[in-house]
Amino acid sequence: MTKDSDFDQKTPSFHLLIVAAGSGIRMGNGLPKQYQRINGSPVLKQTLKKFINIKGLKSVSVVINPEHQEHYNDAVHGLNIEPQILGSNTRKNSVYNGLKSFPKVKNEEIIIIHDAARPLVHEEDILSLLAAMNNNSAATLATPVKDTLCRDGQTVDRTNSWSIQTPQAFQFGALKDAHEKFKDDDSFTDDASMVRANGQTVQIVESKHPNIKITTQDDFKTVEALMIQSLETRTASGFDVHAFEKQASNRKLILGGVEINHPLALTGHSDADVVLHAITDAILGAINEGDIGTHFPPSDPQWKDADSAAFLAHAYNLLLNQGGQLRFIDVTILAEEPKIGPHREIMQKRIAEILDIPTVRISIKATTTEQLGFTGRKEGIACQALATVTLPVTE
Repeated sequence: MTKDSDFDQKTPSFHLLIVAAGSGIRMGNGLPKQYQRINGSPVLKQTLKKFINIKGLKSVSVVINPEHQEHYNDAVHGLNIEPQILGSNTRKNSVYNGLKSFPKVKNEEIIIIHDAARPLVHEEDILSLLAAMNNNSAATLATPVKDTLCRDGQTVDRTNSWSIQTPQAFQFGALKDAHEKFKDDDSFTDDASMVRANGQTVQIVESKHPNIKITTQDDFKTVEALMIQSLETRTASGFDVHAFEKQASNRKLILGGVEINHPLALTGHSDADVVLHAITDAILGAINEGDIGTHFPPSDPQWKDADSAAFLAHAYNLLLNQGGQLRFIDVTILAEEPKIGPHREIMQKRIAEILDIPTVRISIKATTTEQLGFTGRKEGIACQALATVTLPVTE
């Protein structure tokens, strides 16, 4: 078993292979468990996000059932990972398909195998597993067995008994050799037992955090409850204003990522989309990352006439990188003209596309200022936005 001092060693680089080819039929509901939504996004995406920002990650691949392509595309939307790998009739063969997709990986390089249905895996445990690989060719997360064990009516000694989990880490060559040796043996239920049967020592790394594998609806509810307990909710506001041009030009009026038919455009260094700017600032405020000008200064020529969708996507990715979820956006547009009502639905769809959230989580309202102030004089448009997010609780 690893010691706490192992955690302080240098974290080696690694490749990640997520196994997501199962049918998940015990969950019911008709949708495989890895694609059911938990805390707002698919289980598979929740699992992937636990690894994506870990230092030393060299590549991410997912093995899927070819019948689940549409579900998979939805789950990994917005993530920069390798093309999917088609699985096989068993978990063991699916992993082997994944290994064969790594033609340029050297035998001594590290590959982590993880089940898509374990979205609670904690970064500290992942790093402990990787630290163990500094001195071992194979390692697995596990928890000591605490309950009394019984087989065929007889109590079994639980001393030195462990409940084996994933992720499991291996030197690539050791894992591939084991798969090739036992390619016709379907008795193995995990990769660590196969590597052990091939003569390699597998280091046990005790998991310090819950790492439940979702198999049944009860598991799903337990994992969902644990996720909620570990999150805090924040709400922040954003505000932006741009003036109309003095006279018509080749610029277009862009609001909420949508081109609006209007004789005058808004002035600004980018496309002057007050709606997307306000939402961007609201998200940045919720994660305490400054404002839009900090990330995209108007003095920088590269942002001249830029599509503000890039600004919003950047803020959203910063939220995801902190382990956050975007729960709701509330927008109020202040303008005498143009009328927002005819464009509301298409704005919602465009914003939902950028943020990868359902349109029901985006509220867009509009009001006039009763002909008062600069908006009342039709000199420009203002927008206020509120963003509600959930983030992992920090000490």
